[in-house]
Amino acid sequence: MRQALIEAVKAIAIEDGNFETTIPELLVYRRSEVSLPMACVYQLGLGISLQGSKRVVLSEHSYDYTDGQSLVTSVDVPVTSHITRASKEQPFYGLYLRLDAHEISHIVAEVEFAGQDKFPKHQAMSVVDTDNGLLDALLRLIKLDNEPLLKANLAPLIKKEIILRLLNSPHSPYLRQIVMSGSAHQKIAKTLCWLKENFSSQFSIDELARNAHMSPSTFRLHFRDVVKMSPLQYVKNLRLQAARQIMLNERIDVGSAALKVGYESASQFSREYTRFFGKPPIKDISALRLQQTA
Repeated sequence: MRQALIEAVKAIAIEDGNFETTIPELLVYRRSEVSLPMACVYQLGLGISLQGSKRVVLSEHSYDYTDGQSLVTSVDVPVTSHITRASKEQPFYGLYLRLDAHEISHIVAEVEFAGQDKFPKHQAMSVVDTDNGLLDALLRLIKLDNEPLLKANLAPLIKKEIILRLLNSPHSPYLRQIVMSGSAHQKIAKTLCWLKENFSSQFSIDELARNAHMSPSTFRLHFRDVVKMSPLQYVKNLRLQAARQIMLNERIDVGSAALKVGYESASQFSREYTRFFGKPPIKDISALRLQQTA
């Protein structure tokens, strides 16, 4: 089943790069060489390494997944990721399916799941071996690219099947925690969604705690349990990564980018950017543009 899915991805990813499909939530990838770690934000979703290996680092925690293994991210988290095994002879092939928390919530409400009351410690990511049932559902979803008349009706059904299969897999406890009403994981997940849209605003950690209906100390404890970093580190990561993309794509200067993502001091922004990305903003952006034209 995995080989059939690789062939389907090959038909779309005919060269190195990230490729959208006609299913808006589904992306496929190809890489012919290992890559350097790249900072990015992983959203609620399912990633599968069909051929080759990938490493994702969240704070001090590393997640490696390889041929046929899947990684589920249950909340939005800033990470660094890179391809660790790929070659021209055997490229890395992968896919990513963005998941919807509301869909997961509806399905959890409709269906009984084994071990419903047994939850592990809060965890933003999990890696497991992918079973043939899930691979088959993903293959049928990709093949809808070639069946436009059926896609509108079948795609939602197959995506529901994929969620059902994830909820009956070892990924299940981590996904169900984000939709359990009143759970600490759900409260933190809601905070992360708000921060994703409002990271450039000025706010205090105590305000975030009040909005999550937690004391500041409890909020910080649960936040670190889920995201593996403090709230302050999380906001800083979001701001720095957003500034990097803004400077790269919009070609604005360092000071303007700093203000746009919520920094009041351009010098503080430059210091923190250099510590995070390893180079001052101007040198880092110049190096990225050279990579794009190489």
